[in-house]
Amino acid sequence: MSKIKQSLKKSLFNRYFAICSIVILATITLMGGLVIGFSARYFSESARETLLKNAEQAASITVAGMEEYGFQKVPVSTVQNGYRIISSTTETIVFLVNLDGKTLICSEGENCNHRTYSIPEDVMEATLSGKYDGTGTLDGIYESSHYTVGIPIMHGEETVAVLFASTEATDVWFFIMDLMDIIFFCALIATAVSSVAIYFVTNSMTRPLRGMAAAAKSFSTGDFTVRVPAEGEDEIAQLARSFNHMADSMADLESVRRSFIANVSHELKTPMMTIGGFIDGILDGTVPEEKRKQYLLIVSEEVKRLSRLVKSMLSIARIEAGDMKLNPEDFDINELVCRTVFAFEQKIEEKKLEIMGLESDEVFVNADNDLIHQVVYNLIDNAVKFVNEGGCISFSYAQKDGKVFVSVKNTGAGIAQQELPRLFDRFYKTDKSRSLDKTGVGLGLYIVQTIVNQHKGDLLVKSVEGEYTEFTFSVPESAPKIVKEKNKRRIPEES
Repeated sequence: MSKIKQSLKKSLFNRYFAICSIVILATITLMGGLVIGFSARYFSESARETLLKNAEQAASITVAGMEEYGFQKVPVSTVQNGYRIISSTTETIVFLVNLDGKTLICSEGENCNHRTYSIPEDVMEATLSGKYDGTGTLDGIYESSHYTVGIPIMHGEETVAVLFASTEATDVWFFIMDLMDIIFFCALIATAVSSVAIYFVTNSMTRPLRGMAAAAKSFSTGDFTVRVPAEGEDEIAQLARSFNHMADSMADLESVRRSFIANVSHELKTPMMTIGGFIDGILDGTVPEEKRKQYLLIVSEEVKRLSRLVKSMLSIARIEAGDMKLNPEDFDINELVCRTVFAFEQKIEEKKLEIMGLESDEVFVNADNDLIHQVVYNLIDNAVKFVNEGGCISFSYAQKDGKVFVSVKNTGAGIAQQELPRLFDRFYKTDKSRSLDKTGVGLGLYIVQTIVNQHKGDLLVKSVEGEYTEFTFSVPESAPKIVKEKNKRRIPEES
């Protein structure tokens, strides 16, 4: 059992746990990547928007200062003070360049790098065309990457200078690193919590499967008592209930199999011992010569009994193998009953029985003649065996809803009510003492029921102890053109 559990855990539990864990990790990773990506984009766009506003504010200060001098010169000290205020409050570098890209004023003072380098031509062209927005070092002006925006300073329709504003782009990476730390910490907690939850959920889901595996192991040894707990309405619970139902069926089947073997063994053993004993007695001279014929007749009866058992067993084998094929035809079932009754003429006369109902009109059915003959024969055989001395066996017919109902009723001791549910079991005999049924093997009614069911009919039994027993079976009615209207009898409708 432990090997089965370990195997299940290796094949299902671990796989399910690993798949769920991988999915969770992949989901967290994907979500973290998306959060970082969108956050970085938002941070970058926000930084550019802020930078552009600072540039526009610095441009306003520049234009205001140049207006005082009719745009003939730039008031350096005034403008530079304004740039420094903007720079100190927003950590932005603001500098003004002429149309050649040379720095005129910078918020960092006289010794800034901007005065050493000229603004690249492509940057100037983009700015003069309307606006520049880029990320980089401005061709070596900065040692690290910066966001930079540039806007032209206009006097009417004439561009008189260009203003740039820059801020370090590395801030976004610090932001991303901090964000990654937060995401990693949250992912670690989420993974731990989800792993514990997945472990218990997976273990709960696979527990019935492990129980089924253990039960299957028990079944292989012949123990069908193990059942699997089935709680809830999910697929696993439904599977567990189906498994338990299968176990019940297997247990019933095993019980039937053992009973079948025991009964067959018993039914074979008794006549074979009788035959063997009498034959040995005749051979060794124990049986006197004048009694040999009597004992040989007993042996003959036991051989016939074995023959009936084998024939019944073959019929059951055909039934259970699905080889019983119906060959339906139209025939008069009353005529079939009459012929079968005549076969029991000797026994009927010996028990001085009264037979009633054979004078009925023609009753046509559409069924397999040979198989229905077997049904009628078995029912009449039972009736003759269990009818009381000088009693009565009666037959009756009725038609309803496209079916013909045939009843065989005999007077006698009847059948106890507790015996009725098991009456059609294989090898079941109500006459445990065999005082009445010395030749039967307990298969007749089982075969009768199976044949009737093959015809989509019903087999019913009614009995009153000390009074009578009545078997009624139904088979399809013949086509209307075969059945004469005057012969039809209808069962009264229930009120």
